[in-house]
Amino acid sequence: MSSLLIEELPYSIDSSHLFSRFLDWELPVYLDSTASCSSRGRYDIFSAQPVHKVQNDNIFSLNTNSYNPNANYFQDVRTAIEEFTPTIENDFHLPFTGGAIGYFGYDLGHQLEKFKTKSLKDIDAPTAVVGIYSWAVIVDHRQKRSLLACHPLANKELVREVRTKLLEQPALKVHIENFRLQAKFQSNLSYEQYSNAFEKIQNYIQAGDCYQVNLAQRFSADFEGDPWQAYQALRTVAAAPFSAYLGNGKNAILSLSPERFIQSKYQRVSTAPIKGTIGRGTTRKEDELLAKKLLNSAKDRAENLMIVDLLRNDLGKNCLPGSIQVDDLFELQSFETVHHLVSTISGQLMPDIDSLTLLANCFPGGSITGAPKIRAMEIIEELEPNRRSAYCGSIGYISCDGQMDTNIAIRSLVCENNKIYCWAGGGIVADSTCEAEYQECFTKVEKLLAAL
Repeated sequence: MSSLLIEELPYSIDSSHLFSRFLDWELPVYLDSTASCSSRGRYDIFSAQPVHKVQNDNIFSLNTNSYNPNANYFQDVRTAIEEFTPTIENDFHLPFTGGAIGYFGYDLGHQLEKFKTKSLKDIDAPTAVVGIYSWAVIVDHRQKRSLLACHPLANKELVREVRTKLLEQPALKVHIENFRLQAKFQSNLSYEQYSNAFEKIQNYIQAGDCYQVNLAQRFSADFEGDPWQAYQALRTVAAAPFSAYLGNGKNAILSLSPERFIQSKYQRVSTAPIKGTIGRGTTRKEDELLAKKLLNSAKDRAENLMIVDLLRNDLGKNCLPGSIQVDDLFELQSFETVHHLVSTISGQLMPDIDSLTLLANCFPGGSITGAPKIRAMEIIEELEPNRRSAYCGSIGYISCDGQMDTNIAIRSLVCENNKIYCWAGGGIVADSTCEAEYQECFTKVEKLLAAL
């Protein structure tokens, strides 16, 4: 059994300036709890220059819109981790000891639940990209410690370069071009188109096809400059504990997600779906009234409960019988721009189920599909004109020692070829109203879009 190489670093509540030193390296990844802006975060984890990249852009057959039956991305990631992973000691009880960090796009769901594809894939970014990283900086904001953790197989020359970059004073600045939109954001759905989709969902609900469908619209605009600067601006107005920045050449994914998908820690797993959203008030009194309105909303509580039942079922397929429990139900959580209702479900993983299998078996998250999940995904495919790309997929890590933590990639943007994309959606149920659901999309992203 080998040990991690651990080195103490000076602690800083904002680790973004350290991460920015690696922006010019291959596949820089930053899992950002935004602790400097929010009291909710604990760990920041960042790395770059992976020893291996697992990229999937062949989920759909070339030159067609059909599913590729030979693609199995989750197995590809497992193979890459296993090739890299000896048994190691984790005496510092770190959440990440080397392993996989990246994103699993929503459209990976087509690998798992094979149904007819209809929506247009007009973003060239791969459906999923995961790097296998031999080193990481881990910032623990609870203990106020920063550590450089290097896997026993890490290249010694690479470790020296990492250490030099982290400790150099003053740091060599990476050239960053100013970010600027070249036009206003435009939605891919007019109100009339959204209304037509809403009515079709209501018809499906009345027919008994489904109970809830999460319908999203996409906003896009041309831009110039560096996405990292855009991310820095966004995290100051929409701090969230499951934020992330993933670079891939000139392209990037910017996530300001408040929602955990699945955490797996030594066979104990949990998920924390968000269902129920309302904007923040401009005064303290107005804010308190809005929070109370959300807490007392029968519609939002019913919507939340549907997804709790769905995720209890998803976890139940992977956990020991009788171990599933609802730890929190309808908890009010307040973020920079919105209030949310959040529930937490946990369970004990079966001995023969590992974290990656758990992720695949629960993917994509039920809170961003609807219920029942497969039928809701089919309806989403029918009614949303464009594929979701990274949006509503998952971003996070799978450590060599089996630990995992992932988000639901809501409040997330994709920058590609000088075009920036942002999505927003909401769960439509029988007593939803079209105007309120349409407006909720803007409530969720208006401050993000305004910040850019």
